[in-house]
Amino acid sequence: MANTPQAKKRIRRNERRAVVNGNRVGRIRTFVKKVEAALASGDKAAATEALAAVQPELQRGVSKGVLHRNTASRKFSRLSKALSALA
Repeated sequence: MANTPQAKKRIRRNERRAVVNGNRVGRIRTFVKKVEAALASGDKAAATEALAAVQPELQRGVSKGVLHRNTASRKFSRLSKALSALA
């Protein structure tokens, strides 16, 4: 249990940040799912558009510290590969 005022403040801060970071990760997942849904339906135009939208979201997640840069790169690479395989 936290005894010092600093530790108590840190707990409060971490709880607030966990909510914000969870929302950020959820937003990224939504964008990724849009690309995957477009790929599954075979709609190349929609998949291309969705992929263009997911790339800045992944980069924003990296810059905010909720995703590792290699994770974002891997996700984008796999989605790009799936899109090119659709053709």
